Amino acid sequence: MTYFEAFVLALVEGLTEFLPVSSTGHMILTSAALGLKTSPFLNLFIISIQFGAILSVVALYWRRFIVSIQFYICIIYAAIPTVIIAFLLKKYVDQALGSVAIVGINLLLGGFIMLYLESYFKNQTKSNENLKPFNYFYIGLFQAISIFPGVSRSAATIYGGMFQGMNRKDAAEFSFVLAVPIMFMATVKDLYDFMKGGMNSISTHEFSLLAFGNVAAFFVSILAIKFFVSYIVKNGFKVFAYYRILMGILVLLLFRYFSFSLQMI
Repeated sequence: MTYFEAFVLALVEGLTEFLPVSSTGHMILTSAALGLKTSPFLNLFIISIQFGAILSVVALYWRRFIVSIQFYICIIYAAIPTVIIAFLLKKYVDQALGSVAIVGINLLLGGFIMLYLESYFKNQTKSNENLKPFNYFYIGLFQAISIFPGVSRSAATIYGGMFQGMNRKDAAEFSFVLAVPIMFMATVKDLYDFMKGGMNSISTHEFSLLAFGNVAAFFVSILAIKFFVSYIVKNGFKVFAYYRILMGILVLLLFRYFSFSLQMI
């Protein structure tokens, strides 16, 4: 991987991490478009630079992290189902990271589901401020669905929050905050698996690529968050649903007729 390829992937990550279009799915598609070969390091890079993007949440919402112990209790409850399910399905998720077809299918199906949910939540503007810990556990179940590429962590978590009575803005901001511990744990786990899988150490070049990708994703994500929150409050998610449907169809057609996929090493 070159620094240019790392920058392109980081740019895509920063722009899509907080949009309901699946950042992991888009990085897989971008990797295929760049002609990159699937490898343990590419999988590590795709997961770890998401943490760089997530750190932008800490920069923008740092006051949320110093409020009360109740805040962290809610985060723990929401994180529990994701951690458990991700651990149990880690093998299958890693296999899916190399599949363009799975990304296309999830983008397409997710788009239709979002259109339905947009209609379902059309008139929801008020936010329930009396959520219990179990409500956050329920939100975490929605987030757990997004461990497969193409599903979108932000979309799943936001809709999970809306099902519990949050409005779009509050659900989106909780989705951002919840991503911090989840992506930190995912990065640490993938780094551990990378080292355990016969890679005793990361080369200087690989470490530089990871650092560069995380920094680039961090700054791009700050801009993306500010745009996303103001946009969804006014316009909702419909445009993203249509985008997912069109992108899903395009990806599946390219996969079927032009062998569009990640190269295997």
